[in-house]
Amino acid sequence: MRAVVQIDEREVEFKAIRAQGAGGQNVNKVSSAVHLRFDVPASSLPDDLKLRLLALSDQRLTQDGVIVIKAQQYRTQEANRLDALRRLQELVDGAAVVRRSRRATKPTWGSQQRRLQTKSQRSGVKAQRGRVRDE
Repeated sequence: MRAVVQIDEREVEFKAIRAQGAGGQNVNKVSSAVHLRFDVPASSLPDDLKLRLLALSDQRLTQDGVIVIKAQQYRTQEANRLDALRRLQELVDGAAVVRRSRRATKPTWGSQQRRLQTKSQRSGVKAQRGRVRDE
């Protein structure tokens, strides 16, 4: 089941920062990178989705439940802003998917027979590795 959840941009905080890495003079004087901060507990997302987001083991999620995304791939601040929003939306969409719980099943008769056959073959291979006896 997939619920479509749109993030309200008013709940997202953007901060322009200088990008890291190569780029020459432009990177040293223009703040084109963007830090996006999204406070999950204070957001208007459904409660079950908040719990799934907070349960993620993602390095972008702080202990306070704030998602921090740094976007610096593009040369313009606006493009980086859109990229950060897109990545946040992907993260939320991934958490919105409710995984079906696995139901335990018994192995089929055929799969059991194939397993026993390969075990028997492997046992035979290992038995051949023993000491050679003169008879």
